[in-house]
Amino acid sequence: MTTTWEFIADCLRQELADYGGLLHLFEQQQCSLFDRDPNAVMGLGAAIEEQARRVATVRARREEAVAAFATEHGQPRHSTLRALLPQIEAAARPLLEALIDEVNALLHRVRRISRHNHTLLTRAIEVHQEVLQQLRPSAFTKTYSPAGMVSLTSPQPATTLCVAG
Repeated sequence: MTTTWEFIADCLRQELADYGGLLHLFEQQQCSLFDRDPNAVMGLGAAIEEQARRVATVRARREEAVAAFATEHGQPRHSTLRALLPQIEAAARPLLEALIDEVNALLHRVRRISRHNHTLLTRAIEVHQEVLQQLRPSAFTKTYSPAGMVSLTSPQPATTLCVAG
């Protein structure tokens, strides 16, 4: 099988599209967090996981195509696509460079918004735990791990409230 630069470009385009989809889902999740819509946040969490699996599959496909291209051109299998650009015809290099740059920029945006959403979710959980501790302080026990991290444990299952109506 001969791997051409066109196939690699198609892989990069697909990777770009899938990272864009992941970014969109993270942006929706962020809006749902700000709107305080837990059902939407949970639903988007599942969609984000599925999209992340899709991105991983497409990325692996592209990495395999680049490795095959490198092998076919007498280069080490682990060579980066940028390192392989001299092996590609000059007219195609600007396209591949632009696709590489776009994928990297989108990847950084996805990582940034992912960290931000993670921070928002973590803080929401902390606030929720603080409220529960104030309502039922005897139901929680603080423990410390060997690394000094604090965790809350509940020695008994929490009781539920029923609404009579």
